[in-house]
Amino acid sequence: MSSSSRRPARRAALTARSSYDESLVDAELESYLGNARSRRISRLRRLSADERQRETETEALIALSLGFPIDELLPAERPLLPAPVAAAPNDYIVVRNHILASWRADPRVPLPRSRVQETVAASYDNLVAVAHGFLAREGHINFGVSAAFPASPPPDAPQRLAASVLVVGAGLAGLAAARQLLRFGLRVLVLEGRARPGGRVYTTHLGGDQAAVELGGSVITGIHANPLGVLARQLGIPLHKVRDSCPLYHHDGRTVDMKLDRSMDLVFNTLLEHATRLREYLKKAAEGISLGEGIERLRRFYKVAKSVEEREVLDWHLANLEFSNAGCLSELSLAHWDQDDQYEMGGDHCFLAGGNARLVHALCDGVPVLYEKTVKRIEHGEDGVSITVEGGQVFKADMALCTAPLGVLKSRSIIFEPELPDRKLEAIQRLGFGLLNKVAMVFPHVFWDEEIDTFGCLNKERSKRGEFFLFYSYHTVSGGAVLIALVAGEAALEFEKVDPAVALHRVLGILKGIYGPKGVTVPDPIQSCCTRWGSDPLCSGSYSHIRVGSSGTDYDILAESVNDRLFFAGEATNRAYPATMHGALLSGLREASKILHASESRLNSDYKKYALQKSIRLINNVLDDLFMEPDLECGRFSFVFSYITPEEEQAPGLARITLEKPLLLPSKKRKVKGNQKDQDPVAEKIDQEVFYLYATVSLEQATELMECDDDKSRITVLCKDLGVKLMGYDSTYDVLLDSFREATIVFIFPLFFLDVVPILVSGSLCVAEMVDKLTSGPVCLASLN
Repeated sequence: MSSSSRRPARRAALTARSSYDESLVDAELESYLGNARSRRISRLRRLSADERQRETETEALIALSLGFPIDELLPAERPLLPAPVAAAPNDYIVVRNHILASWRADPRVPLPRSRVQETVAASYDNLVAVAHGFLAREGHINFGVSAAFPASPPPDAPQRLAASVLVVGAGLAGLAAARQLLRFGLRVLVLEGRARPGGRVYTTHLGGDQAAVELGGSVITGIHANPLGVLARQLGIPLHKVRDSCPLYHHDGRTVDMKLDRSMDLVFNTLLEHATRLREYLKKAAEGISLGEGIERLRRFYKVAKSVEEREVLDWHLANLEFSNAGCLSELSLAHWDQDDQYEMGGDHCFLAGGNARLVHALCDGVPVLYEKTVKRIEHGEDGVSITVEGGQVFKADMALCTAPLGVLKSRSIIFEPELPDRKLEAIQRLGFGLLNKVAMVFPHVFWDEEIDTFGCLNKERSKRGEFFLFYSYHTVSGGAVLIALVAGEAALEFEKVDPAVALHRVLGILKGIYGPKGVTVPDPIQSCCTRWGSDPLCSGSYSHIRVGSSGTDYDILAESVNDRLFFAGEATNRAYPATMHGALLSGLREASKILHASESRLNSDYKKYALQKSIRLINNVLDDLFMEPDLECGRFSFVFSYITPEEEQAPGLARITLEKPLLLPSKKRKVKGNQKDQDPVAEKIDQEVFYLYATVSLEQATELMECDDDKSRITVLCKDLGVKLMGYDSTYDVLLDSFREATIVFIFPLFFLDVVPILVSGSLCVAEMVDKLTSGPVCLASLN
């Protein structure tokens, strides 16, 4: 994961608190919302129009920081609103922004809809319902890891048929999705190849387990609106602002001259600005040019960084850029390398006290995870998904979420059956997946400047400019004297081949070169550790970037699901926040919403199909049993009555009319093949030779029908004189319409036998079409004439 912003500028040191409280982000919001509900409500009531306007503007800025357009709808919001509201959505946007701001004011507890309604005029209740439902489903509010957000449905959650989901990978994306899905009421199991959770976010403990050391994703990049900051607030974990001062040193210990440092910083940023203009000028041709090539051409054209020292400082900045993108500049796309800059989280970069594993373990709480289950094969189709892990064990579910890193997808170590769509395979191939490595060291004491969190070192060789170019100090948050040396660019690739002892010797040589001339003795580390993320088969690299020939669209393609059965999450599926820890977490929340929607759609469809068939069998059996010994019989008519009051004239009863001709034909949409009708009760019902119509009658009406001369007269009396509705499959309507024009065919079952669910259906339908429309067995169709 990226440990820096896209352009990690080294600003001059500022006087600032060393400990950072993320709750200060929303201080302005809290100042006017207040802490108590009663205070908030009373205050809103006495606000002037100008004050309301200012607060609306403040809430709009908070929503903007969270990625919402300030004056328009998100594409996913528009279908949820009535056409008139979608056409003029200002009121909805104000309500939505108010909900977002209210949630961020105190994310430690859920924000129920009722609480929002207390602060909004009653005339907007419908808008509150839509906005609150959307924001909760999409994971913009009411997510987290505190005791108020357990990995289980809330007590008041509606009961629903629970789909099953297998999640591949227990990184931030997989855990966030699994936790959210469990809160939605779905059944979830996470399969993780490692013996630990977190994936590329890996906090280990060195120095006798005293010091927390980040070997993977480390820095929360931009605290404003960052969901990781929300988790930290919920857990009460303090954050440490990464201080801006980052002195640069030569190998001989000399500090880089401040004037030279500032001038090369200006040159670096100017070259990037000119690179932007260059791609605008080249247009389509820029697609085939790397950022490294573009910068080098511009450097030569403007004749900058000509001296050795100037070039070394500029190379340091370029190495820092390679670190931010986990890729060599020779691979980054000139046209699209910074496409996500517009979404960058604002605010300070921060370290989490005690390490990011605290967030990972909190996300794991209550989530079922099976470790050391390396996924080798994912089969997906209309019947669900089947996942095979190393060793041959197979897991099956309705759906699956794959959060495997892009490097794993590139390696093809997971077989998909059927194969992924070509456009997804092509996007996987086009996107870059680079490398960042580290040497982590725990020392007996802090021998470097305790007032800084980062310092850099220049390298004389251009090809090695990324080797130990930047050091991070974690002594403020780790519980020990921890230094981490970063290796980026081409040097990160070569580092994979270097013996750890040799790597440590080189790092210590650099540190002694910096601090020895200052009279500082660099002690031997108590313990050290080297990473090799590129050689790790469970990731095959560090994080994604846009390579030459790729674009931000490829992130969107990677995020596309396959047949609403197979879903994808991870930092490489997040176009707005790739290569970041928060990007991974947000992608998990995004996919949880998509999976919920797909499960509801599919389960509703399955319930309609299977519940109807079950109901037909049940109803047929019940009716057959009722008429085995009818109370009255006459021609094609049979009658049964309530056993409670059989002698009363108004006793309710049921009449059955037996028709001995095939009146129903299969639907054009339904083709019965082979012995399918032996297995499908609906098909069996369609093909049978005997068909029944029913009517609810009283004993008095039945007696009157018994006195008629023939069955045709009885039908006429029943339907015309008595006004009783015939009951059966609606397609009998066309056949019987010529015989009794005034009859109304209704598919219904008696109230005193079964519950009735009313559904309006107009026109004449054949049985199979009827089956497609019904949502449950006993259904009442409205009158047809």
